[in-house]
Amino acid sequence: MSNAYNNNEIDKIIDSEQFEFPLNIAMASAWVMGNLKGTNLKIYDVSNRTSLADYFILGSMSNAVQAKAAAEEISLQLKRLGYPSKSIEGKDGADWILLDHGDVIVHIFVDISRDNYALDELWSDCKQVEIPQEYYFSGTNDSDSSDSGENYF
Repeated sequence: MSNAYNNNEIDKIIDSEQFEFPLNIAMASAWVMGNLKGTNLKIYDVSNRTSLADYFILGSMSNAVQAKAAAEEISLQLKRLGYPSKSIEGKDGADWILLDHGDVIVHIFVDISRDNYALDELWSDCKQVEIPQEYYFSGTNDSDSSDSGENYF
């Protein structure tokens, strides 16, 4: 994904009348994770349960490199929009990265370790916000390609 594409898509989400602040920040964060092949994305509205934040975003990535890339892109995009991280924990090789953006806290897990922390169970009684399906990465299916290897290069 190019920076211009990311910036444009994130700007659309932030400026959308569909999402008020801070839900727009949560949705933008979910979009980044989804488009970097994140799975099992969830946005919990925790505003009635804790004063820490209004929204928690949970997502899983295949490995630590993907998790770090997602964390860096979310931080970069939100900083560009005037919402710098208040704190970042676990960024270097950890299996859980936490990005604190005040009203929104993003939890990025390496897929195999998510169940160990059981945050989904902890916040399961909170309302989940639906994430649009188009926020998720989807590969293109080129039906005209063949498996013969012809014209590979």
